[in-house]
Amino acid sequence: MIVFVIGGSGSGKSAYAEKRLLAMEAEKKHYIATMRVFDEEGKKRVEKHRTMRREKGFLTIEKPIDLGEIALDAGDAWMLECVSNLLANEMFTEEGIRDEKETVDKILKDIGSLIEQTADGVIVSNNIFEDGENYDDAMASYIKALGGINQALAAMADEVIEVVVGIPVTLKSQQEESEGGQICEK
Repeated sequence: MIVFVIGGSGSGKSAYAEKRLLAMEAEKKHYIATMRVFDEEGKKRVEKHRTMRREKGFLTIEKPIDLGEIALDAGDAWMLECVSNLLANEMFTEEGIRDEKETVDKILKDIGSLIEQTADGVIVSNNIFEDGENYDDAMASYIKALGGINQALAAMADEVIEVVVGIPVTLKSQQEESEGGQICEK
């Protein structure tokens, strides 16, 4: 089962996604972390998160770019935290800003590789689309790319959950797919 979890900053989406990963029946549960560390504060944050993940039995894979290089066993489960960090890492490089379409295609191919390797995964992304602000071209391109990735991942996923103030709201479920309709559970 592929579960796509989306929500705003501080919404509780990561905690919900971790619960979903813990509930999956797999011997190995991988936590794919995409945060890039730039300073001492970031190092402390990453170490804190590694400790928390170990306590839950997760095997951490630190991979800020190139997820297509990850090899998993068929019976494994995984969680990708998070698509918005991954996109920033892949799009904004030391060489400059990568092409939007090329970046979107690469990320979708890399996540598709994870899905092909093992049927159980949880993908976390941010909802950053509701502030109504005008941004420079680079940020507007990033927002457009994230929107495209999120739409594609929602189409690929068996379930899509939006977490709002800690409350999971089902936007898509396997049951809906088999019945040919879409509902929004509260």
